[in-house]
Amino acid sequence: MGQLTASIAHEINQPIAATVSNAQAGLRWLNRQPPDLDEVREALACIAEDGKRAGDVIAGIRDFMKKAPPRKDRVELNGAIREVIELTRSEAVKNCVWVQTELTDGLPRIQGDRVQLQQVMLNLIVNAVEAMSGISEAGRELLITARKAETGGVRVAVRDSGPGLTPEALEHLFEPFYTSKPNGLGLGLSICRSIIEAHGGRLWASANVPRGAVFQFTLPEHPDVRS
Repeated sequence: MGQLTASIAHEINQPIAATVSNAQAGLRWLNRQPPDLDEVREALACIAEDGKRAGDVIAGIRDFMKKAPPRKDRVELNGAIREVIELTRSEAVKNCVWVQTELTDGLPRIQGDRVQLQQVMLNLIVNAVEAMSGISEAGRELLITARKAETGGVRVAVRDSGPGLTPEALEHLFEPFYTSKPNGLGLGLSICRSIIEAHGGRLWASANVPRGAVFQFTLPEHPDVRS
């Protein structure tokens, strides 16, 4: 029960934090003279999306508790990734992180749960942004790539320019309740690996060049959902 409670707290915390961040941004735009209503509208749209995402996470937990069969949506990964990047845009701007993407067109479609796969991307991006908070603002770079995997399917990578990972961290990174963060639960990466493996893929971490860390995962292409 303790592990389940911690897992739920971790999963729901991200959309709630995003809602608060976007609400604060909206208030700042309103307080400008004159108010920037276009930015306020964008912040409100993000809040609505954050609320929907929180509902989707809760629905997924409910289905899990009821042992409902996993969803098998037709997932176009590039679109799913772009949505997550937009969700995390305010966090990246607040932390002075320069976000770049290299998303190959015409990637194979994936069969799986779109919300779960986006939760993996959200976790990896937020982790990368947080990892770079301790370095000079001028060096904070995040590169997100998606391309065809050498063995078929799709390969996604999230590369940051932070301090990187210690050998100890690399050894225990995906273990439940292992964390290097002062206030971390140590469940995010464990949950991410479980989600990717449930989709028939693999998630791993390594050193980035010339500095930082890179988290990569592969997902197989299913013959019945070819684009």
